[in-house]
Amino acid sequence: MMQIIQSYKDVKEAAQNTVLVIGNFDGVHLGHQQLISDARGIADKKGAKLGVLSFEPHPRKLFRADDPPFRITPVAMKARRLEKSGIDVLFSLDFNWDFASQSAEDFIENILKQGLKPVHIVVGYDFCFGQLRKGTPETLKQAGFDVTVIDKIADEGDSTFSSSAIRTALRHGEIDKANELLGWSWEIEGIIVKGDQRGRELGFPTANVKLEDTLHPAYGVYAAMVNIEGEGEDDWRMAATNIGIRPMFEIPVGQVEAHILDFDRDIYGKTLRIRPVKKLRGEARFDNLEALIAQIERDCQETRKILGDVK
Repeated sequence: MMQIIQSYKDVKEAAQNTVLVIGNFDGVHLGHQQLISDARGIADKKGAKLGVLSFEPHPRKLFRADDPPFRITPVAMKARRLEKSGIDVLFSLDFNWDFASQSAEDFIENILKQGLKPVHIVVGYDFCFGQLRKGTPETLKQAGFDVTVIDKIADEGDSTFSSSAIRTALRHGEIDKANELLGWSWEIEGIIVKGDQRGRELGFPTANVKLEDTLHPAYGVYAAMVNIEGEGEDDWRMAATNIGIRPMFEIPVGQVEAHILDFDRDIYGKTLRIRPVKKLRGEARFDNLEALIAQIERDCQETRKILGDVK
């Protein structure tokens, strides 16, 4: 099981001396996975544990607080994906203004030399750190660390794997493209909350989840698979799922509303994982409730057709 440590102070010896990969890792996409795989090879040769040094909240949240939600993998999901990638120790450090204002030299002395004491450091080609991003891989080498720099990793179309490219795909509703870059099926995760019961009144009850810090994909209706807390890891159900603000009823903040097919149980308070598979249509305003109900019925039929063979 992956160990999670949230402070660089008083780190026990058992969590030190790792081969340490440093980065934000939002998405834990194929580029990140290659970085981790290369680091694992180094760790195995050295007989060392594999660690990741990352930061929460994402630095962009601190520096650009007014940006709309952009996280591909919020905290819990990122940790789960890193664990699946084979990380032994995750150092998830608090990123605040004091932390951001420290010099590259202080970062090296306080966090690396006195705190984590890595035996080797692995970073991407564009890695920078410290105030004004003045620290580089060369700075680490000059400080006496063994450093491996991984060059940019491109897909078959010679496009670099990046979190930015994945965000763009999701914002356009291009789920297949985003998943290809991720190397796994993107999810939204959250606690099921009570809504206005409008779906139940229409005959299509929904499990509602707030998007919060999760990037908002293109608004619309999706064929999606969902997993309910308490059911098995492989127990996924089909759901016709609206992501957005429901123009007919104008909810103030975008959210996920999943109508789980062939299901009617009270699951309020449970965690729901939602995997959009294919966008069926954009959000729309209908002339009357009868037209809306007819369209939802068609959405359910299309969801069954698309997801019948998906597991």
